[in-house]
Amino acid sequence: MKEKLSKFISVLKKDGIFKTMHKTYKYCMANYINKINFIRRIEFKLHKKAILESVRKALENSNYDRILVWRGSFGWNVPLYQRPQHIARCLSDMNCLILYEVTRMTDKTKFIDKFKDNLFLVNYEIKGFEELIWNELQKVNKPKYLQLYSTCWDVSDTTVKKYVDNGFKLLYEYIDDLNPALAGTKELPENVKKIHEYVCKNIQNALVVTSADKLFEDISTKRKSEENIVLSSNGVEYNHFAKVKKNKQVLSKKYQAIIDQKKPIIGYYGALASWFDYDLVKKLAEKRSDINIVLIGIKYDNSFDESKIEDVQNVHYIGPVNYNDLPKYAVFFDVCTIPFVLNDITVATNPLKAFEYMALEKPIITTAMKECKKYKSIFIANNAEEFISLTDKALKINKKNNKDYYELLKKEALDNTWNKKAEEIMYLLKKEENK
Repeated sequence: MKEKLSKFISVLKKDGIFKTMHKTYKYCMANYINKINFIRRIEFKLHKKAILESVRKALENSNYDRILVWRGSFGWNVPLYQRPQHIARCLSDMNCLILYEVTRMTDKTKFIDKFKDNLFLVNYEIKGFEELIWNELQKVNKPKYLQLYSTCWDVSDTTVKKYVDNGFKLLYEYIDDLNPALAGTKELPENVKKIHEYVCKNIQNALVVTSADKLFEDISTKRKSEENIVLSSNGVEYNHFAKVKKNKQVLSKKYQAIIDQKKPIIGYYGALASWFDYDLVKKLAEKRSDINIVLIGIKYDNSFDESKIEDVQNVHYIGPVNYNDLPKYAVFFDVCTIPFVLNDITVATNPLKAFEYMALEKPIITTAMKECKKYKSIFIANNAEEFISLTDKALKINKKNNKDYYELLKKEALDNTWNKKAEEIMYLLKKEENK
């Protein structure tokens, strides 16, 4: 067991979390999952009546006006708790019944589990269960939607057409540039390209949610129409970040030691990937040796280790932190940053963390990303020299002398809550239903 654990940690350090998860999944499939699936199939047959009742209870006893079936093995309890979970929770409070697909890699749901009113976690890996829930969905006479991310790699265009041909509308969330680097692959999967082409050609059957101006412009240009398209950027669970208090004792010992140095902390949390500007952060660290730079998050690919950024004395990598604990760490940042390179991915990126930084009421510095320029509370750096200069400026900002700036941070955070983003999506759904 120790040998396997050691090998896993070695692969994790080398390949990052997503490639490691993929390799782990393939290993488990080859060695364990088939056996587990066999047991799960038997369990389904033995308890089919009870499972059917659970599905019917979800569909019959809930107070809802429409059904959204989220497909794609993004999972619920994933290291990056982001837009899918937030939108699902908010829409479930707006008379939407959400059937959210989970995966064995991240979740314990065997068939269907109630997470909260109008929100159910569903595991489709047993074909018999997938057919059961499909048959029950056909009996519901309410508006039904297949909800799908543009970057979902494991749903086929055949599946999409099956849903649409049986009365569903496609709710397509175009939330990132279709770039294989996001999935750690060399080529864009064929199913992703085919589904995107389908969306571009089917204005009436495919409703599109875009998270950035570039994505809105791209899809509306290809469709030659803005019909059934809405711009709904990322957002923030405001109270989760705004109500946090400083408590050093709940943090890791490594982070406590950094805080105890009493140096200003320049912070970042999120994916550490090829679009993160390691060279920029190195320059900041080298030019300002009197600060500590703290990086929190997952190693998305090999770029972090290849950058050798941990070799810089005042750069500290904390590792991933659970979403529930993330504000407890970030509240000790003196300045929050998003140091991304400018490329096809980041020009279409509306950074979720920017709104969370706003809710924390921390000065924010980013590189010159198009989406970040929309917000007055964000300091935009056009080059490394400006990034360093703005860091100096941000460190001088305090609530006593800069009340207007902190009010601006709060305002822009409250203007971009997840509830407001869900309302924008609801507008699109209701518009479709009222035709």
